[in-house]
Amino acid sequence: MSRYFDVVFDLPADRTFTYAYGGDALCGPGFRVVAPFSGRMLTGYIIGELSGPPDVEFEIKELKRVIDPSPLYDAGHIELARWRGDMYLCSQGEALSGMLPGGREESAIPAIEEQDPEDFRPHDLSGEQTTAVDTICASGEGMFYLYGITGSGKTEVFLRAAERTIAEGRQVLYLVPEISLTHQLIEEVSRRFHGRVAVIHSELTPSQKLVQWRKIQAGEADIVIGARSAVFAPLNDLGLIVIDEEHEGTYKSGSSPRYHARQVAMKRRSSSKARLVMGSATPSIEAYRLTRQGTFTELNLSARLSGGSVPSVRVVDMSRERSTISKPLAEAMRATKAAGRQTILFLNRRGFSYHFHCSTCGYEMKCRQCSVSLTYHKQRNRMICHYCGYNTAPIKVCPECGSLDTGYFGFGTEMIESDLEKLFPDMTVRRVDTDAVRKRGSLKEILDEFRSGAVDILLGTQMVAKGLNFPGVKLVGIVLADTALFLPDFRAQERTFGLIVQVSGRAGRYFPDGEVIIQTYRPDNDAIRYAAAGDVPGFYESELEARRALGFPPFSRLFRVVIRSKDGPKCGAAAEALATIITEGAGEETTVLGPAECPLSVISGNHRYQIILKTTAFSVTHAILAGAIREFQKPSSVYLEIDVDPVNLL
Repeated sequence: MSRYFDVVFDLPADRTFTYAYGGDALCGPGFRVVAPFSGRMLTGYIIGELSGPPDVEFEIKELKRVIDPSPLYDAGHIELARWRGDMYLCSQGEALSGMLPGGREESAIPAIEEQDPEDFRPHDLSGEQTTAVDTICASGEGMFYLYGITGSGKTEVFLRAAERTIAEGRQVLYLVPEISLTHQLIEEVSRRFHGRVAVIHSELTPSQKLVQWRKIQAGEADIVIGARSAVFAPLNDLGLIVIDEEHEGTYKSGSSPRYHARQVAMKRRSSSKARLVMGSATPSIEAYRLTRQGTFTELNLSARLSGGSVPSVRVVDMSRERSTISKPLAEAMRATKAAGRQTILFLNRRGFSYHFHCSTCGYEMKCRQCSVSLTYHKQRNRMICHYCGYNTAPIKVCPECGSLDTGYFGFGTEMIESDLEKLFPDMTVRRVDTDAVRKRGSLKEILDEFRSGAVDILLGTQMVAKGLNFPGVKLVGIVLADTALFLPDFRAQERTFGLIVQVSGRAGRYFPDGEVIIQTYRPDNDAIRYAAAGDVPGFYESELEARRALGFPPFSRLFRVVIRSKDGPKCGAAAEALATIITEGAGEETTVLGPAECPLSVISGNHRYQIILKTTAFSVTHAILAGAIREFQKPSSVYLEIDVDPVNLL
């Protein structure tokens, strides 16, 4: 006798589809299935069972097979997917698919390097740390923000709160923004929670993620560590959620559905009646304001532990320098080496140089599929697009006018590495960026080598900017602080300030002689001045005033709709048509900006237009946009990307 199920798919179809199943395998809500759909076989997700055959005139199709031996998700996940679909304007199937591991069969995960629990000796807490832990654990639920300067012991507070939560018989979810931080944290956590740790992050294969998912489902993990997607881990008695480095943009998904892990965590906290603790030395502007308003209970750590102190900071005006490494920075690096200590250099731009330019006619070598300059990678001897991956051979002659008066301008981490090897032949340099650590496990290998003292200079992009804790580091150099300053995005100042403060925090964590040198062409810029002075409140109050005057978040909420198509005219026409529908439905609370070409107007051959909605009444504008999208007759070759509360407007 057949049973009947409601199934959803990872498709932009916001409805359920009914299928019959007459097989012998266990089957029901929470199972993945293979089902026929429009002439294809697709993976579907059962979200409900009907009491009997539906009253329809057409024949109900049969499920092809059941994938899982037991349910992969529960009613809580189905409800969370429904909320996520409503919130981020996607289908429930898209929302559910993005929450689950994609593996069909379980495969072994590389063993976590378990530390002997007998080797663990807890540090004595400072008075501020004790107060923070006690405040977090005083009640069963609540939302807290742990603001602490870099090196002040935020991780220890998180882990002590986790210990108490687990002692209560509840579970802990610990989120970090980068995989590089996951490795370091796993070592620390495994000392305390021996054998009861699960890990979810993007370096695992889908089948390895499935192993971890099943381990958590079975109640074999007290604490789950992971990056953004770990926020969906199937913990059935969630008591504490930690979001470390809350300000990081990596907590926001860059593909549909474009969820923010912070918002999902707040939803899960509410459903589970759990504690939520966020922390950073540089809170997001939104979190800073919510804390000031009392939405989060504010907790403070004001002193560095482990013998460290706030480093001294110097700003170097690069308009007076002739090299990528200024004289003051070079001298400080030599002194650091002579003292037997280490240097970290930060530059948020990879590659050797980032554009080819002809001085005769002004030609710039751009990607043939994107409206961005190609970056020269010397080691690979290729010009590479960092957006679509297109690459081609370098050139010396201008293809437009035939001039030889050409050159490669700007610099990235690869060029800095080359300059360092010439300047400091007696020093060992290791580079950490996505080009240098492509091989699985290479990032951990480099960081372990640096921690051991075998490397003098660690050069990197954002991978070295946060969370890493190296006792030997005396000097931090920011090679160019200006890389993000003048992007066409209202968050450019906030990002620049946060990066400088976070990178600076790698210096002097164990000794009171840390030093930071900031190289910039704009020493008078507010973000750089406040960061150099260590004036966090000053920057936030200044930035809030600027945002208030412009009506930007946190004094409003944003929606961004990107319309893309290979056909430029069709893309522009579709953007105009959708903007008209939205504008006709909008009231005084909603400002409609655009349509206009995106700052990056072409990516991977797709023309891109955007419409931005700015509102002081989120629910009203959310409903207007949802209605407009339903009404819009989208051409088949045009695609919509909907971003609620975007963190990137490029």
